[in-house]
Amino acid sequence: MSPLLDKLNEPQLAAVTLPPAHALILAGAGSGKTRVLTTRIAWLISTGQASPAQILAVTFTNKAAKEMQTRLAAMLPINVKGMWIGTFHGLCNRLLRAHHRDAGLPQLFQILDSADQLSVVKRLLKALNVDDEKYPPRELCHFINAQKEQGLRSGAVEAWDEWTKKRVELYAAYEAQCQKEGVVDFAELLLRSFELLSRNESLLRHYRERFRHILVDEFQDTNKLQYRWLKLLAGEAAALFCVGDDDQSIYAFRGADVGNMRDFEREFKVDNLIRLEQNYRSHGNILDAANAIIQNNPQRLGKNLWTEAGSGEPIRVFEAYSDGEEARFIVDEVKALSRDGHSRAEIALLYRSNAQSRALEHALFSAGIPYRVYGGLRFFERAEIKHALAYLRLIANRDDDTAFSRVVNFPTRGIGARSLELLQDAAQAGASSLHAAIPQVAGAGGVKLAAFAALIERLSEAAHLPLPELVDHVIELSGLRAHYQNEKEGAERLDNLDELVNAASSFVAEEGIAGAEGELAADLANFLAHASLEAGEHQAGEGDDALQLMTVHSAKGLEFNVVFICGLEEELFPHGNSTAEAMGLEEERRLMYVAVTRARQRLYLCFAQSRMLHGQTRYNPPSRFIDEIPPALLKWLAPRAEKGGFSSFGVSPSATARRAFLARPPCSAVASPAPSFPAAPRRSAPGSGLRIGQSVRHAKFGPGVIVNAEGSGTDARVQVNFGAAGMKWLALAVAKLEVA
Repeated sequence: MSPLLDKLNEPQLAAVTLPPAHALILAGAGSGKTRVLTTRIAWLISTGQASPAQILAVTFTNKAAKEMQTRLAAMLPINVKGMWIGTFHGLCNRLLRAHHRDAGLPQLFQILDSADQLSVVKRLLKALNVDDEKYPPRELCHFINAQKEQGLRSGAVEAWDEWTKKRVELYAAYEAQCQKEGVVDFAELLLRSFELLSRNESLLRHYRERFRHILVDEFQDTNKLQYRWLKLLAGEAAALFCVGDDDQSIYAFRGADVGNMRDFEREFKVDNLIRLEQNYRSHGNILDAANAIIQNNPQRLGKNLWTEAGSGEPIRVFEAYSDGEEARFIVDEVKALSRDGHSRAEIALLYRSNAQSRALEHALFSAGIPYRVYGGLRFFERAEIKHALAYLRLIANRDDDTAFSRVVNFPTRGIGARSLELLQDAAQAGASSLHAAIPQVAGAGGVKLAAFAALIERLSEAAHLPLPELVDHVIELSGLRAHYQNEKEGAERLDNLDELVNAASSFVAEEGIAGAEGELAADLANFLAHASLEAGEHQAGEGDDALQLMTVHSAKGLEFNVVFICGLEEELFPHGNSTAEAMGLEEERRLMYVAVTRARQRLYLCFAQSRMLHGQTRYNPPSRFIDEIPPALLKWLAPRAEKGGFSSFGVSPSATARRAFLARPPCSAVASPAPSFPAAPRRSAPGSGLRIGQSVRHAKFGPGVIVNAEGSGTDARVQVNFGAAGMKWLALAVAKLEVA
């Protein structure tokens, strides 16, 4: 046997040595798909079935392409730099460079990145005197790219209303502008390449005869146009070798179409379907949990991950009474893991939404644990948060020129560069701040600047409000909320702004701020100082042993020894926007599958009974995904009464069984608890006027009975049995309980 094949398992070997024919390789998480792809290329070349020039390999990231080239160079003495291995965009760029005249492009055409494209659209709207509030530039970019990814030029887009007709007109104007300037955006690279091959038969015939083997990585992430491009290039003769995992298709919001895998199997009459199911990453319990979750998706090609590494540790589940306690639990566990020799760089905290990172970052910052936010910014460094804080800074200090410059024209209010130059000159001449110099600026620009100054005064009139209400008021009145509501992908930014209100609420609770008259200005100043400190410190440097924080989407392709999946509650994970339709829920389940399979050795699932979401305390039930894991795989953790730590208490029934027990009527709740769930020590809630056995009423859950109490001050909480609504731990600092 060839040395190339020595380390392959049986299904990998079968995939690598397939005869030249269409093949679909279902490669599960951690099953060695990159090894199969590169070894397949090396096998074809070493056995004389293809020359390096006859192979086209498509990946989804430049990093993956470079890794494939590096591995291939180690296997064979060939010049991999000359091979057609790259991303869709990279390969299309290469094709268009070689045939720029046929493509209708200048030889040195330039490529627009997303920021450049946005700049072109903004200039276009200004030149055409189009209201950018009605047609936001960023949203128009998304519209144009979406049409191109469907293979549609402006003339082919159907418009059923005046608003869409106008967007199509702007798309046409954008096309003309780009053609005039000799530039192409990312979506244009693929569309222009597809059009070039479609209309030029001799060129298409040349490349079809050249590329006898086309290999595709991450096939589940292809969009409609990418699949059409592959089909066009393959023709009747080339062998398509597609590697993917329909269970890891999580990019529908980017246009990815998991249906391409089934379409490929049907349209190309694929006889060679090979499943790579042996996992080389995770222990058995983790894989069994992932298999159990994903099998609830009916529309899948099907596979079952397994490993020879043994079952490993049970999956730990922690139910917190609040998102704050969830964060504190994670901090304590990370400290314990570090003491046991685990590298922090091999520990990941995964969450569904970027806004969740704020509470986690705050707990880590307070505990002095270094961390890195992977693939994104720390909470207080995000643009929308810095905008909101800039307005708050101007309320506290009108002479803050940095804050002034950041938001004087954001959201856009028609204040041009020339007006700002005149303002800066006036401020310099008068040795004053920019705000103070506004009366010195005349003309139309002066009117708009005066309107901005008036806005800051109106915002300042609300300075008497408690801090969280002030923050919410500023976000609303400044126009930030309306601005991001008009953005196609502004939902996450809105979530972050709501989380800033939560941050203010938490700051008030933690600092014991009463909001006394005359102290509100100091409260605001202290909160702004707190935000600056958390933004300016504690992000670990490159190479530091730091905890890894990221969304589940960002975690795709990564793996860690220890993984915490946070916020496993209905409406959060699965996300509330996805549960209304079957396809949305299936993608959320695939996202959970990806999250679980990031863990090698230890996995934690965390959820909270109450969580601050969108500026309000929410009481969502645990995620259905926890219910979908066999109970025997789970080990439930409970707070340890002494010293505020945590302890395990063995294997628990499923979350469904737990909720069934907790939903007993109040009269039985005061009796002894179920033996599987030891109750926390029964204590009073000092200073609350509440006691165990007392009947109370909650605005959302209705009547109930206090069955337990613990903590003191801002950490005081009570456990209440609300009958049909279940048993709830409520923090007295935020819960509004009335004595019945």
